[in-house]
Amino acid sequence: MNYQLIGNASQSAEIGILLPTYREAENISNLIDDIEGLKLNSTILVIDDSSPDQTEEIVQEKQNKFGNILLCIRPKKSGLGTAITDGFKFFLNSKSPPKYIVTMDADYSHNPKDIPQLLSTMNETDCGIAVGSRYIKGGRIENWPFTRKIISRVANSIAKFSLGLRPYDCTSGFRCYSTKFLSVTVGNLHSHTYEIQIETIRQAHLRDFNVCETPILFVNRKSGKSKLSWTEVHSYITYTLKAILHS
Repeated sequence: MNYQLIGNASQSAEIGILLPTYREAENISNLIDDIEGLKLNSTILVIDDSSPDQTEEIVQEKQNKFGNILLCIRPKKSGLGTAITDGFKFFLNSKSPPKYIVTMDADYSHNPKDIPQLLSTMNETDCGIAVGSRYIKGGRIENWPFTRKIISRVANSIAKFSLGLRPYDCTSGFRCYSTKFLSVTVGNLHSHTYEIQIETIRQAHLRDFNVCETPILFVNRKSGKSKLSWTEVHSYITYTLKAILHS
């Protein structure tokens, strides 16, 4: 992996919290404060793709306050899928890997207060992945335009029915992974963008790991611009079609 790591890489914790970022200067400070306020036994790994704003500087300021924050700076914007996979590999290759790894958006679409519920679901069930679901009873979406809702529903329907996947929300990025599952899966992850969400669930399906869901409230990003583009949509469709052909 080609990156610069800032922070104490030898630290260990039960939970790894993975935050991929790009231009999240408006959100990252408060988000870290909110996560730290949960008082979890955690290491926070921020993977930033050389944001042109102050994201990196803000994270480094937070490192002066909290000793459990690591900052990974990648040289260019390389996609959500590779950021998540790099984060998985970092945690798995650490001296004392965490038991669980949580992934979430850094724009407040995901409420950090829901992290304990994800962890509780993992502890209470035999799961490889616990998904924070918008589409089961109790889950919902706020402030999304109609077109985004349609895109999300169609994407989930394609994944669920074409690939035989069971979760109602296959594209949610708010998740908790067991490192037991990731240790046998990470070498088979090749996604570059948002299709990482489908790829990990498909790998769980292929390897007989359970995927559980817990309801969440998804809120359209708090500040900044959405980074979902038609390139990401195209990558998702291409991956799904290839997976169908090889299933």
